[in-house]
Amino acid sequence: MKIIADYHTHTTYSHGKGSIEDNVKAAISKGLKTIGISDHGYKHLGFGVKYKDIPKMRKEIDELRKKYPQIEILMGIEANILDDEGNIDVDKETLKYFDYIMAGYHFGSMPTRLIKGSIYHILNFMGPLKKGAIKYNTRAVVNAMKKHNIFIITHPGAKAMIDLKEVARVAKETDTALEINSHHGHLTVDELMLVKDTGVKFAIGSDAHAPEDVGKFTSAIERAREAKVNEEQIININ
Repeated sequence: MKIIADYHTHTTYSHGKGSIEDNVKAAISKGLKTIGISDHGYKHLGFGVKYKDIPKMRKEIDELRKKYPQIEILMGIEANILDDEGNIDVDKETLKYFDYIMAGYHFGSMPTRLIKGSIYHILNFMGPLKKGAIKYNTRAVVNAMKKHNIFIITHPGAKAMIDLKEVARVAKETDTALEINSHHGHLTVDELMLVKDTGVKFAIGSDAHAPEDVGKFTSAIERAREAKVNEEQIININ
């Protein structure tokens, strides 16, 4: 199984340890054909890219494309899903800068309704009350896919429990890939077994937070193989 693109990498613009160029050079050294820079959306508290830096990142990536023509360099974002209406921290002003949008559910993001969002965050850790949180989380992910052109849902199930079968059903309808994340461990083997026969697409991602982790797919590949995922369902495979 040869992965040719890593769409999920972070830089110092959010909470990664290397520059965009560092990630590009790492991707070239790993033999990748495509590298995606996908820092956290600006409403991730502490870790998000600064809103004012988004145009700066676009300019930097355009310049690096000229410097490294041997690899495709894309500007993405790992947007935060902010509520159960599916709102994310990408607006009309910033949408034009991105080549693709990934979205994930993160507890560190600022919900659109602070009290309601905070309550449902807490319910994820409240034992028998988790059912309400699962319904909320599922609505959030499903509505984000319906409302926006989402390329990949990142690490589904890693931060908060969801109805994965429902998410996979809508992902297939909206042509959205579900990530097999090497860093977080989701999708797990059991999760892959649950949804692989729905025909949903998958993307293997490193979720690299340091240049040396760009293109590090071992864990994700092992899980995909153990679950016997059809390689034709993986969008970034050779």
